[in-house]
Parts: sequence; C-alpha cells; structure tokens
Amino acid sequence: MSNAVATTQEASPPVEAPRNEATAIIQVIERAAMNPDVDIDKMERLLQMQERILNRNAEQEFNQAMARAQTDMRPVVRDAANEQTRSRYARLETIDRQVRPVYTNCGFSLSFGTDDCPIESHIRITCDVSHTGGHTKNYKVDMPLDMTGMKGNQNKTATHAHGSTMSYGRRYLTLLIFNIAMAHEDDDGQAAIEHRSVTPFQMGQISQVLGQCSEATQTWFGETFGAPSNVPRKNFDKLMAKLISAREKNQEAGNADHQGA
Repeated sequence: MSNAVATTQEASPPVEAPRNEATAIIQVIERAAMNPDVDIDKMERLLQMQERILNRNAEQEFNQAMARAQTDMRPVVRDAANEQTRSRYARLETIDRQVRPVYTNCGFSLSFGTDDCPIESHIRITCDVSHTGGHTKNYKVDMPLDMTGMKGNQNKTATHAHGSTMSYGRRYLTLLIFNIAMAHEDDDGQAAIEHRSVTPFQMGQISQVLGQCSEATQTWFGETFGAPSNVPRKNFDKLMAKLISAREKNQEAGNADHQGA
C-alpha cells in the first residue's frame, strides 16, 4: 500500500501555482482543450473570459505608461506668433519634437485621422493612441474650418483651410491627450531648456549613486525630485557632486561601525 502511494506521488508532481490571473485562465483553457468531454459553449466562455482579462491587463499597462509619460513631459513653449490675433502659440513641429521622444519611450504611438462631423463647417479630427501592451484609446475633437480672418473675410482656399484646421487640431489634441501645459510666452525658448530633464544615461548614474547613499539622503532626494527622471539637466553636475559626497560619508560611517564591532 505504501509503495503504491509513493509511486502515485512520483507520477503526479505538484503543479506550479500560476503567476497571475491571465496565466491561470490559459492553463484552464489548455486543460479544457485536451478534454474531449468539454463542450463548445464552455470553451467559448473560457475564451471570452481570457479576452476580458487580457484586455483589462492591457488597459492597466496603458494607464501606467500614461502616468509615466505625463510625469516626464514638460510645458511646451509658445515659439510662434499669430499676427492676426496678436498672440503666440506652439508650432506642431515644436510640440512633436518635445513630446514624441517621451511618449515613444513609454510605448505609445499616435495615429491621426478624420471622421464624419455632425457640426456644419467643422472637421472631426481623431487620434488613436496605441500602447505596446495592446490597448488603444480613441480621442477626437471637432474644429471649425479655418477659412476667415479676424474681420470675417475669407482668406484661405478650401484646401488651405482644411490643412490649417488639421494642423491646429493635431496640436491641441496632442496637448489634451497628455495634459501638457503651455509655458512662458516671451522667453525665447528658455523654459524648454530650464525644464529639460536629464538624459537616460544620467538617470542611471543618479540611481546608481543614490542606491549607495544613506536612507536619509534617499528620503531627501525623493521629497525634492520624486524620481531621477524629474531632475533638471542643468542641476545634474551639482546634484551628482552632492550625492557622491553623501555616498562617501555613508561608506565611512559603515566602515567605522564595522571596525567598532
């Protein structure tokens, strides 16, 4: 009897627990597919459950990546003048040059287009924001055709008006998607320089040195900057000197404690 039990245990090794919900449902589906007694309706319900779980996980990844992207994005400087309205605005290429590296690094891609608009003399501009995790979110804005000047006189052809409206809509839809503010009107681009973050390589240097500092220094850093990605590039040299000094003091204190023991 005891030998039979031992043999049975050896033939049925324990199954490793699934790492997450999606893995668990995949394992259930695999077992069900191998069972000839499972009917088609049950299999379809299992597949639908798997799809819901995968979609939910993809949406969570999308939201987490959006939070990271918005953390790293800075206000966009108004670098162009509108002579008709006597105001300043940010060119599409300015916005794109500033935000594209951030959102692509977080796994996003933007795809702009148009759709039927229920409002007369308006264009509906759409944007599909896709994430590498598999989730896509759709945004849209209805913009009036930009065909007239400040005095109401027509100053563009239909083709020119369409292109102008598309450019205008893409600019502001991008700002809305990532909740980006417009910064300082008359600083000749200095705001972008002031708020420019450290490079990914510099982030790695900060993280490495910070990890060797005392808990007090790490707490100070968190309260001051939050994360290495938030450190302005202009502050990098001064910050690194401070962290290296703090690391050396922490190492000296550790050596003293070791010798005293």
